[in-house]
Amino acid sequence: MKVLVTGAAGFIGYHVCRKLIGENIEVIGIDNLNNYYDVKLKEDRINELFTISKTDKNLFEFLKIDIADKNNLETIFKKFQIEKVINLAAQAGVRYSIENPDAYIQSNLVGFGNILECCRHYKIKHLVYASSSSVYGGNENLPFSELDSVDHPVSLYAATKKANELMAHSYSSLYELPSTGLRFFTVYGPWGRPDMALFLFTKAIIEKKKINVFNHGNMIRDFTYIDDIVESLFRVLNKPPSFDPLFDKKDPNPGSSWVPYKVFNIGNSDPIELIKYIEAIEDSLGVQSVKNYLPMQKGDVASTAADTSSLESWIGFKPETNVKEGVDKFVEWYISYIQNK
Repeated sequence: MKVLVTGAAGFIGYHVCRKLIGENIEVIGIDNLNNYYDVKLKEDRINELFTISKTDKNLFEFLKIDIADKNNLETIFKKFQIEKVINLAAQAGVRYSIENPDAYIQSNLVGFGNILECCRHYKIKHLVYASSSSVYGGNENLPFSELDSVDHPVSLYAATKKANELMAHSYSSLYELPSTGLRFFTVYGPWGRPDMALFLFTKAIIEKKKINVFNHGNMIRDFTYIDDIVESLFRVLNKPPSFDPLFDKKDPNPGSSWVPYKVFNIGNSDPIELIKYIEAIEDSLGVQSVKNYLPMQKGDVASTAADTSSLESWIGFKPETNVKEGVDKFVEWYISYIQNK
C-alpha cells in the first residue's frame, strides 16, 4: 500500500509516518516547510524518518510541496500511484489565525480543495484528514459530542476546519470518496510543536523564565498523547466508511451520513485543569515554575473535553496514556534534543 501523508514534517505527521513505516507501508511525505515555527525542527523530523526507513526497506520518500500548489500536488498523485491519503497539512494555531488569516485561507481551504480534487480524479480509496476540537467553538456542554452543533466558531482556524468537513462531505456525496475527519483534542508528546503549551512551559522552566498562564489558570483541556492519536488514526485508515443504512435524513446524525463519510472526536476523554498539567511538568523537571497569570486570549475557549465513544466503538481502541507518563516522555525527549542541537 502507498500512502500520501501531507504535513509530514509536522508533529503529528512525523509520528504518523513513523508508524506507517513500522507497519511496512510505503510513505510519500510532503510538506512546504514553512517558517511558522523553527524549520530546523521540521528538518530534523524528516531526517529521523529517513534514518528509520533506511533500516526498513527505504519505505519513505519526501518532497517539498505546498498543497496550495495544485499542479505540483497533482504530479505527486500521478507519479506515485497513491492509494490512501492522510491530510495533516494545514496552517496551525488558533491565535495566529487572528494575525495572518490569509495563510489559513490558502492552506486550509484552497489546499484542502486541491487534496479533494486529486483524491477524486485518482480514485483514492480513503481520505483521512485533520479536523479540530476548535470546531465546537463557544459550546459549553461538556464533553463535546459529534452530535453537537458546530455552527459557532470563535476563530478563523476553527471555521476552516468546519469548512473542511463540509467540503469532504460534498465529495463523498458527489464522487463516493470515502472520507473520515478527525477532531483532534490538544495533542502532545515528543517532537511536539514549539508554539504549544508543553514545549513553551518546559523551555521556559528550564531557562528559569516565567510561564504565561492564560485565563488565570482556569482552563481545562483534554490532553491526548501522540502515540494514542497515531494508533487511533492508523486503525481509522484501515477502516474506510461506507454508506450508513441507518442514517435518517429526517433526524440527521452530524457525525455520519448516507454517503461514505465519518467525523470522529479523537481525544483522551480525561480532561484536566491546566494547573495540573503544569504541575506534571514541574514534577518531571524537578523545578517549580514562576507563573505570569493573564486573561483569556481571543479565539481561545475555557474548556475542552471529548466524548470519544463513537470512535472507540468504530476502531476498538481507547487511549491509554495518562498525563504524567506522557509529560515524562516529552521532557526526556526535549532534554535530549536540546543537548544534541
